[in-house]
Amino acid sequence: MRKRHFKSLVPVVAAPVVVVSAAGLGTAIPSAQTAGPHVVRPGQSIQKAVDAAKPGDTVVVMPGTYRESVLVDKARLTLRGFGDRTVVRPADKNARATDACTKAGSGICVLGRSGHTVDGVTIDSLTVSGFQKHGIWASWTDRLSVRRVTSEHNGVWGIAQERSTRGVFAGNTARANGDAGLFVANTVAEEGGATDTRGTELQDNTLTDNRIGFTARRVRNLTVHDNTFTKNCTGVFVVGDENRPQAGAMTIRSNRITGNNKYCPKTERLPAIQGSGIVLTGAEDTRVHSNTISDNVGTTPMSGGVVLFKSFVDAKNNKNNIRGNVVLGNKPSDLTNGDTGKGNTFVANVCAKSKPAGMC
Repeated sequence: MRKRHFKSLVPVVAAPVVVVSAAGLGTAIPSAQTAGPHVVRPGQSIQKAVDAAKPGDTVVVMPGTYRESVLVDKARLTLRGFGDRTVVRPADKNARATDACTKAGSGICVLGRSGHTVDGVTIDSLTVSGFQKHGIWASWTDRLSVRRVTSEHNGVWGIAQERSTRGVFAGNTARANGDAGLFVANTVAEEGGATDTRGTELQDNTLTDNRIGFTARRVRNLTVHDNTFTKNCTGVFVVGDENRPQAGAMTIRSNRITGNNKYCPKTERLPAIQGSGIVLTGAEDTRVHSNTISDNVGTTPMSGGVVLFKSFVDAKNNKNNIRGNVVLGNKPSDLTNGDTGKGNTFVANVCAKSKPAGMC
């Protein structure tokens, strides 16, 4: 049988499908008609491989520790590692920052611009750890896919996207990050109404020991399902403001949200938070269905199982539907409606205590 070889950082011409093991699983890497994977080994630069790649190429990062930030600005690029055996950490403090990702203090950045999104990028099976800002940061992207990534001990967000559409975040672990493990926003740079994510999806992620497990800020039309949120200060936080359109029109279903009892002191934006399962503030038309929400305990203003909280800029929750959840062991209440918005409904939930009474 004829042997095939990878050349480091150089495409392999006319290579068929190559099978490697990522995160302990056999993973097929489909090669393009004209180019195969670029392979990066310890001591080599991921960024150089990305720069050498063409749209649609795959960059395979072999097991090892790589001290650099990586900027992706090419469509349909796949960056694939070997799970916890491929680790991206910050560069030496003496290293010169030469691109936007390194200058920002983030690990892996996927950056487009207004009118020129970066489409179809995949980041798969690697670990990003210890960056000053974000583990993975995306702006102006469409169909970004982040799968089987561990993002940990980063200063702000573990995995985050803004100004982006149709993202998929599946099977990731985000832990011990300074703010949200997963973060989806319209924009972090200016005020404005909620933007349509066109069906962004979060599935099968484990979000633990962050300030907030998942934050949706001023966005609409996304699905959050079958995730685990535990040991954060707050499990899920949906936040809108007075701008139109209002945040919401999303589904939060079939998640396990338990024991988010870490204490986080107040910030410029929020009071102290602890013991919150799901918090909606300034949201509309959001469906919270069939979740298990238990043992979230605290004494802060937003503590409890499912909490509808009046926003600090007087944006009310309206027409949200809380249905069919098992909400038990949360304190001060399993269900709390502290808002004066209209059309919020609590139906067929299993709970022991609600505020006001009568929702269980």
